[in-house]
Amino acid sequence: MENSSIRRTLSGGILLAALGSVPAGAQEALPEIDIAASSPIRRAPATAQPAAPETRGALPIVADQFATVTVVDSDEIRRSGGATLGDLLFDKPGITGSSFAPGAASRPIVRGLDAHRVRIQENGLGSSGVSELGEDHGVPLDPLAADRVEVVRGPATLRWGSQAIGGVVNATNNRIPEALPCRGDETLPGPCTRLETRSAVSTVDAGLEQAALVDVGQGNFALHADAHGRRTSNYAIPSYPYLAPTDPAPLVFGRQPNSFMRSGGWSAGGSYIFDRGFFGASVTQFESVYRIPGMDSTESRTRIQLRQTKVAVKGEYRPPASFIEAIRLWAGASDYNHHEIGLEGGAEGIQQTFTNQEQEARIEAQLAPFDLRFAKLTTAFGVQGAHQRLTAPGAGGNLFDPADSHSVAFYLFNEFKLTDSLRLQVAGRIESVEATGQTPDLFLDPTISFQYDRHFTPKSVAVGLLQDTPFDTVASVTAQHVERAPRGPELFSHGVHDATGTFDIGNPLLGIEAANTVEVGLRRAKGPLRFEATFFYTHFDGFIYRRLSGETCADDFDSCSPAGVGGPLNQALYSQRDANFRGGEFQSQWDALQIAGGILGVENKFDVVRATFADGTNVPRIPPVRVGGGLFWRDSNWLARVSYLHAFAQNNIAQIAETPTKGYNLLKAEISYKVTLPKGEFPAREVSVGILGDNLLNADIRNSVSYKKDEVPMPGANVRLFANFVF
Repeated sequence: MENSSIRRTLSGGILLAALGSVPAGAQEALPEIDIAASSPIRRAPATAQPAAPETRGALPIVADQFATVTVVDSDEIRRSGGATLGDLLFDKPGITGSSFAPGAASRPIVRGLDAHRVRIQENGLGSSGVSELGEDHGVPLDPLAADRVEVVRGPATLRWGSQAIGGVVNATNNRIPEALPCRGDETLPGPCTRLETRSAVSTVDAGLEQAALVDVGQGNFALHADAHGRRTSNYAIPSYPYLAPTDPAPLVFGRQPNSFMRSGGWSAGGSYIFDRGFFGASVTQFESVYRIPGMDSTESRTRIQLRQTKVAVKGEYRPPASFIEAIRLWAGASDYNHHEIGLEGGAEGIQQTFTNQEQEARIEAQLAPFDLRFAKLTTAFGVQGAHQRLTAPGAGGNLFDPADSHSVAFYLFNEFKLTDSLRLQVAGRIESVEATGQTPDLFLDPTISFQYDRHFTPKSVAVGLLQDTPFDTVASVTAQHVERAPRGPELFSHGVHDATGTFDIGNPLLGIEAANTVEVGLRRAKGPLRFEATFFYTHFDGFIYRRLSGETCADDFDSCSPAGVGGPLNQALYSQRDANFRGGEFQSQWDALQIAGGILGVENKFDVVRATFADGTNVPRIPPVRVGGGLFWRDSNWLARVSYLHAFAQNNIAQIAETPTKGYNLLKAEISYKVTLPKGEFPAREVSVGILGDNLLNADIRNSVSYKKDEVPMPGANVRLFANFVF
């Protein structure tokens, strides 16, 4: 590949192949080796130059990409302070959070899709929790430990699996170092050490967070260690739940009962770095205890206590062979469990336990570019394997007996550089999936259980086309057919899920879910006006979803009867129907004028998703239309911003057991200061401090995608102070 066509990659990011310069502020400095990118086809830069400081707060749009990618860099993570990935991404175009337990259990929802259609991972490996099995389950990954978060949609998701039809949320950090920490400053005597501290306090929940990260390098070895923790109290709310007049709901003012949380974790890792690559490993542990808000869960004092230990391995080797550019490896194993604890029959104890033992490995190779005369071809291919064993015993019986799944997949990416301004990508993936479990036929004879061994062969293909267009814009068109095998809980659930208040019933006869998507986009990443506009349409054949039947249950299936008679649990059935999703996102940023030594600008955003079944009825729990905008001012050290987001009322609801959601207005403001200090004059080399105001209107915000929205409002007005030091 010619040097003029090589562009650097986003850290954890994206191949940029457009000619011309990359806009300052659209990326951060990155190591020479970068193996967490959305596409397996990319090249690492020979050197890494830090982004200009005056670009802090610039919209991270990257125009030349086959995937639609939302990027949250380290500066923004530190400023926003989301306690979960759902909180962090809540107001990004096309993304929101589930908000089941704000600050504790909020999982990202991408274009109205969640659970088994959105893969959450850390450094390319799955997070390996059980957050996709229930809205009350937290993701065992705290943004405090992340340096960057990306949300990838489109063809690039085939690299990670068919369980990512909606997208992939990838958090990256330095737990397995890919380069020496002080590369570029080799004049330092002895070992090189980098220490970073991250601290913040918040008013809405009396929150406190703290993290410390250490990187040490000498010779060919780089070591990393980090520890982090956060604690919050019951958060302040602006109002009380607005339930139906017939609901005997007590009015709750001031604080949301049963909403506090505690979490913490640590990690240690190291790598051997050599001329042609690196190889490293890490051990990570995460623990959390958080309460579940809501009337019934408050009365039963329901809380979740989770713990995860995982081991990860990562490496890259660039062989001297002329036809192979790189061989990359990821592997990991995780042991996860959480207890759902509460009062039952006047006694407090464990009501249900979820466990997940999971192993995953992926190896891929990128071949050298090959001249086909009509195009320059670059190929990457890989093999991925995974095993998962889930259990969910409970006081009222097992939600599902051990559910095992095995999968092996092969994927292939081909990129054709047809001309200097026209690029084509063709990608494919084929999997072999086996799901094994046992479940009774609840509707015929609940006393007899059947053993099922289901085999699936999902096949997926994607095509993308990029064309440089006038005014430094890039147009994209992608089409993909992605098939997904149903997961064990969708097939074999048959019991009480305590924290969500549901009696879940799986369907062991579910078939493969297929999604056919077309997306068009137009992006501009350079100049004073930067923008990104995307439009998508997805048709699902056999969309799998959990629907509320309208019946309620006690602790067993025999108790299920029409609502309000059977018991406190809503009966939820896993079903399959054709569905259509369509919508789009837009965001822009305009550097309007220079004032007071800095840049004053305007930014805005918009997103919409409409989802219906084939008969025209609404898919449940879909985000509303949102539109927002704001002003910013920045210079080499300061960033000030005011933003306003309006969410319209959501009245497109499911026919059974879903209520309309009123609109809301979200006002935010922030000011931060970041400076690099002269070497040797101060202990710290870099200092970042700031203050952020969230929901400054103290609005009563109800999230339409949350099962608890009628009982649990989002947090009220909040002021957050943060400080970050690098030594």
